[in-house]
Amino acid sequence: MYGCEWDDETEEINGFDEDGYDGGDYTTLDYKESRYISPVPQGLRAAEQWNRDGSLQRRKHYLTTICIEWLKKYLQYGKSSFGKTVSPQVSMLQKSSSSPVTCHATGFYPSGVTISWMKNDQEHHEDVEVGELLPNEDGTFQKMSTLRVTPDEWKKNKYNCVVEHQGKTKIANEIMTNEKDSVPIGIIIGAVAAVVLLIVIGVAGYMMYQKKKGFKPVNGDQTWER
Repeated sequence: MYGCEWDDETEEINGFDEDGYDGGDYTTLDYKESRYISPVPQGLRAAEQWNRDGSLQRRKHYLTTICIEWLKKYLQYGKSSFGKTVSPQVSMLQKSSSSPVTCHATGFYPSGVTISWMKNDQEHHEDVEVGELLPNEDGTFQKMSTLRVTPDEWKKNKYNCVVEHQGKTKIANEIMTNEKDSVPIGIIIGAVAAVVLLIVIGVAGYMMYQKKKGFKPVNGDQTWER
């Protein structure tokens, strides 16, 4: 394992080069002393040889020039990503009336976020569990906090979930449950009507097709004969 470090304020450079063998440490580059050392007797011979045959100079040259150049280049490429700020999407979820209420914040960057609960405009810490910070596939983050509260307590009191990120605050106070319709009833009715219409059109088309082929209905049902 090898790499370099660069302090953009002091311009100080540091490098490391470590080798392992058979599951243990073997040799290590002492960058400041400009020499390889080994914590185990088996690696002393290799360290002494690398100190003499030019391996040390080649590795230090790489760490102080090429490695630093690439490090600065990738930092430049990533400035737009490192400097971006994306606010979280906040929602309150509950599987059923007896399940804990979950406040879910997702899609935010950078990762620093605080989730807290308010009860009647006062900070509330009882029966609260905060989850771990998790990464999303697009490079953003998500985090959630759960609140255990009875249905009666929820009805009697005013609960809010407060999410703070990069100096901005978002508040959620309305629960989305599985018991609610996730699609407006008008859209559902329209979709059902469209399906029925397609079925009617299909049956009519089939009857016309059979008539053209010389079939006729028997006893008014859907049995056909020539």
